[in-house]
Formats: sequence, structure tokens, C-alpha cells
Amino acid sequence: MCGRYSFVASKEKIQQQLGTELEVGANLRINFNVAPTQHSYVITNDKPQTLQYITWGLIPYWSRDNKIAGKLINARREGIESKPSFRVPIRKKRCLVLADSFYEWKKVGTKKIPYRIMLKNGDLLLLAGIWDVWYDDQYAVKSFSIITTAPSQDMQGVHDRMPVILNHKQDQEKWLEDIPLEEALSLLQTPENGILEMYRVSDKVNSVKNNSPDLHQRISDSPTLF
Repeated sequence: MCGRYSFVASKEKIQQQLGTELEVGANLRINFNVAPTQHSYVITNDKPQTLQYITWGLIPYWSRDNKIAGKLINARREGIESKPSFRVPIRKKRCLVLADSFYEWKKVGTKKIPYRIMLKNGDLLLLAGIWDVWYDDQYAVKSFSIITTAPSQDMQGVHDRMPVILNHKQDQEKWLEDIPLEEALSLLQTPENGILEMYRVSDKVNSVKNNSPDLHQRISDSPTLF
């Protein structure tokens, strides 16, 4: 499950990591608490040189209406190739979802404790995603889902699912190429251990109304999990 994440990055950081040829735009919309149905940044396979700002929560092209928006925020890696909503996108419409971190909630008794998870080296996370376009009359709605998989050892103590992180440049590039289904599926692996760090954050992240730098603040009386 990946139900909330953050996108806090500069144009310079994005281009340093992904290449100066990537069209980023002048005014990035920073978001400390990206939630389903909101817009966020992706790189799609049809426009791999352009950073796009589209809706989180995939609406399949065949949907009669947009009532499904916000429900298909994640696509499980297992069986993705046969699910009606995902079988075309996994073959033809893949994307990279940009984030600096994602949030997950650890169950402790009856409580859920929020944690912020990111790469130890400080790089942006490039999450494997799929996208589609749904038309409301003549208006096109472009949307995406984040693909999830079984957790790494880093994540097992917090949750039983995690987003697929494409942590290597060659995998990121290949994901956006026109490759056979089997090759695309082979990229959807549980991330290697030891690449993530995490720490507890405020319960403020539970509400989508809260969107400020203090959501990234470590709660000092809580030790890191590793």
C-alpha cells in the first residue's frame, strides 16, 4: 500500500538526477502530503523528456464516469497483467512517479503510527507506475497508479506492502521503453535491503488538510527503525 507521499524537490535536483534534457518547467508545485485525487509529477513513456502533472488515482479509459477516481491509487504487482483496469497500461502506458519520500502507518495495538520513508542517499524516489487517459466528453483526464509489491526487510516491520522503487538508472530508462510484457514485469521487484531510512513523524500527516514542512520533522523521542 502507498496511500500518501511527498514531493519536495527543486528543478536543479530533478535535472541533476534525471538529466538536464528533461523539461521540468519553472514553477514546481511542492507538496508535503500528496493524497489520492490530487495532481502530482510523473514521467510517462509517451513523453519521456517531459515532467507532467496529472491525477493520482487511475481512471481506466473504458470507465463510464469518474466515480472510480481515487480508488485505483495502487496496482498490485501480482496479477497486474490480467486485471481489467491495468492490463493495457502495464503493456503500453508506464510511468515513473517522482517523490522525495512516502508515508506508511505501522499498527501498534489499536493505533497507527506514521513513518516517513526515503532513500538513504538523499536521491528522489522513482516509483514504478502506470497511467491512462479517460475522456469526459472532449476533456481528457490523465491519471496514474503506483505499483506495489511485497516489502523488503527494511519495510517488513512497518507494513506488508510497499511501492516498487526503480533505483537504478538503467531500470528507469527501460521501464519507459517499448519492451515486452515479460521484461516489464521482471523490473517489478521488491527493492533491495539497506537502501531506505525511516523515522516517525507527526500524526498531522493523517489529515490531507495539513501540508507544511513540519510533516517531515522527525519526532525526537522516537528512534529510527534501522
